[in-house]
Amino acid sequence: MTALVFSLLVSTSPAHAQDANSLKKAMIGQWELSTTERSKTCVVTLKDGPAQGLKLELEPGCAAALPFTKDIAAWSIRGLGDIVRLQDAAGQPVIDFTEVESGIFEGLRSGEGIYILQNLAAARSLAKSMDQMIGDWAMVRGNGRPICGLTLTNTEATADNFQVFLKPRCDPFVATFAPNMWRLERGELLLLSAGGETWRFQADDNAQWRRVPDSVDPLILLRQ
Repeated sequence: MTALVFSLLVSTSPAHAQDANSLKKAMIGQWELSTTERSKTCVVTLKDGPAQGLKLELEPGCAAALPFTKDIAAWSIRGLGDIVRLQDAAGQPVIDFTEVESGIFEGLRSGEGIYILQNLAAARSLAKSMDQMIGDWAMVRGNGRPICGLTLTNTEATADNFQVFLKPRCDPFVATFAPNMWRLERGELLLLSAGGETWRFQADDNAQWRRVPDSVDPLILLRQ
């Protein structure tokens, strides 16, 4: 049994090392560390170096935006080559990230919530997308019949959400839902109500978002 276990370790270790090296190379560069919807952000530059304690740089405003970053001194690849760890000077984890989508990593800090690590250029592209969402929208049915007007703002409602306002004379279906916040999340537009309900919309194009899951009588957001 011991020989078998040793054989398996020998046979799998090179693959794990290759995965770790591949991830390490992919991570070197500038990344944005943020709350889920980028209301608080920090630029982290990951550098090459010793495998167990790679160098990094944090922009000056990081500690003010995300206080836990003051403890970050280095980074490393952990697990089976699939965990990106931001660690303190003693090598202990400050936060561990795993890839949830191509180039997007999530990490959880107990008592605080989820944080996102993504390529800086991609993050700034997302910020541009959010700016493009600000303004007036019409909610219509699949036949084009308008049922409500709403305004998406960039006024922060909570740490990760922004205020949305319904215009007068909305259909009772929407008025009852009564969304008061919105955000972009993984390519979807989310409308959230005070009661905790969420409506999700996916983009058909830059000016049209369709509620998901789809239905025979779809609900669509159109840019005004």
